[in-house]
Amino acid sequence: MRKKFAATLFTAILMGAVLLAGCGEKTPDAETGTETEENSGKDEAEINQEAADNVAALIDAIYVQQRTEDTDAQCTAAKEAWDALTDEQKALVEGEEASPDYFGLDTGDASKDDPRNQDEIGENELLVVSFGTSYNDSRTEDIKGIEDALQEAYPDWSVRRAFTAQIIINHVQARDGEKIDNMQQALERAVDNGVKNLIVQPTHLMHGAEYDELIETLDEYRDEFETVKVAEPLLGEVGADATVINEDKKAVAEAITAEAVNDAGYDSLQAAKEDGVAYVFLGHGTFHTAKVSYTQMQNQMAQLGYDNVFIGTVEGDPEETSCEAVIEAVAEAGYQKVILRPLMVVAGDHANNDMAGEEEDSWKSMFAASGKFDSVDAQIKGLGSIPAIQELYIAHTAAVINE
Repeated sequence: MRKKFAATLFTAILMGAVLLAGCGEKTPDAETGTETEENSGKDEAEINQEAADNVAALIDAIYVQQRTEDTDAQCTAAKEAWDALTDEQKALVEGEEASPDYFGLDTGDASKDDPRNQDEIGENELLVVSFGTSYNDSRTEDIKGIEDALQEAYPDWSVRRAFTAQIIINHVQARDGEKIDNMQQALERAVDNGVKNLIVQPTHLMHGAEYDELIETLDEYRDEFETVKVAEPLLGEVGADATVINEDKKAVAEAITAEAVNDAGYDSLQAAKEDGVAYVFLGHGTFHTAKVSYTQMQNQMAQLGYDNVFIGTVEGDPEETSCEAVIEAVAEAGYQKVILRPLMVVAGDHANNDMAGEEEDSWKSMFAASGKFDSVDAQIKGLGSIPAIQELYIAHTAAVINE
């Protein structure tokens, strides 16, 4: 890793020299006025592409899930290099993961967020663990919304934040200068602050892969605290098979459907149904055994009599939640209008692009391209901003506080 960073840092220094030369022009020597060997023989297009490629390499270097002692410096180097580019050069940035959107996409005002990485925690900490999002508005409305609701409900506990996606942590830090703790950092902070009683409230949807990784990390620190308790994720226990549902799933189904109906301007779900409207809630999907939760949610909708509500997933796993399968299901049921909405805590990249994007492989585009519907609309709003969903997290935390 040290060798990789050294090479990356060297690239940054080299790129800086190119950029300081003057945005696409050959570099004159400070004393003689003649061109340096570095840019001699290169035209403006080559210099611009080289500068863009160097920034792409710096972005790809921080698009990783493992934090190292070099991460902070890498984030700084990537942003400084980006800021030194011309608009023309920024448009050329393209790497394995890099694109102009990494630094250039406007996702809202990061200053409205609170990373909740303060010290002076006290003896009781409520650590709210999320996957995370680089979309500033969604991070503020959805994740911070849940955290704020929990802090108001439990004023005797210090609410702190951790993200499980280091890729997202790096993105936010590099672009906005906002530092968010990963799980290890948050737990180390708790230990250093002398926390005795730790409650972990995951904002994850289910007991999936991210939840499992959270527990594995937490297990390494359990002996550092007097008590450690983990509250349920949003949908509660998974259950043995697709027929198993619970009060959490029922409450979520009712809350998200009511919100979607209201946002579409209908008095009731029945009124939307009579108008030919079907709601499609789009989750991420997973290959984890917890994927049965999506099928359970579809069964829950049926039990509630929500015939015009369908569950899909970006990953298309389980199979019946794939875009093609959901299109057929909605069309066969006879609905002419479709409203897409996230079944995700945050309305981030998946909601804005995979669900509602203009590219041909988005759900909105594929539903429209099928030719089976008169209209296809999207409501880009994460679950975390819904007051009824926030109340469910509060109830889950209460369950472990009162154990």
